[in-house]
Amino acid sequence: MITRLFGVALGAGCVAGLALALLQVLFTTPLILEAETYELASFHQPPLQHAGGITDDGRVWFVHGGEEHTDEGALGLVDRMIGAWAPEDGAERTFYTGLSSVLTGFGFGLMLLAAMLLGAKRIDATSGLQWGLGAFAAVALAPSLGLPPELPGSAAADLVSRQTWWFGTTAATGLGLWLMIARGEPLLKAAGLLIVVAPHLIGAPHPHEYASSVPAEIQGHFVAASLVSAAVFWAVLGSLAGWLWQRGEAKQ
Repeated sequence: MITRLFGVALGAGCVAGLALALLQVLFTTPLILEAETYELASFHQPPLQHAGGITDDGRVWFVHGGEEHTDEGALGLVDRMIGAWAPEDGAERTFYTGLSSVLTGFGFGLMLLAAMLLGAKRIDATSGLQWGLGAFAAVALAPSLGLPPELPGSAAADLVSRQTWWFGTTAATGLGLWLMIARGEPLLKAAGLLIVVAPHLIGAPHPHEYASSVPAEIQGHFVAASLVSAAVFWAVLGSLAGWLWQRGEAKQ
């Protein structure tokens, strides 16, 4: 059973991870690279040190009176903020993106199969697709209502607070969906709905003020591309895991 569980999770995770990596290379990675150019450009902007007066027509004029800033200092700041190493654009970045996506697919595949073995009446491609879409709703869609995918340069609240809210929202959505779908009692369905809504009533942690060096249009495209990529990933992972598991049962 354990060997079969790991084999199915690995097979489904590899295919789903590669599909996710392809979508990332085509849609999300170019947006991230473009956002990084805005973020790095903001580090090179010299700070405004002196402000002038107000003209007769009400316009304010400003004068920068500081010293010149070297690229070395700006790059040093970038290194301290994002680390001294990052994968090179092109094949190296694509390789690490694919590797992380496959490992993510394997890990989520194990979790999804374990949940299906505990709660599904039958495991096949159809039920796997349903469970995969449910997992997408719990892991990606519901948390994005409070904490949408962010590009570099976006303002964000404390990391621990965001992680805590994300884990709570994912767990609450998963439990709530199971109560609403798998249970027939009206009271349990109502309780499931309340559990799904509860994290959003509490509210996700947000920064005191929103600020980003990236245009809103790019951020919007990134959120849409990230959610579509996640939906495809979970659909492929769930349906393929169900199909492989059913195929293994047929051979026994």
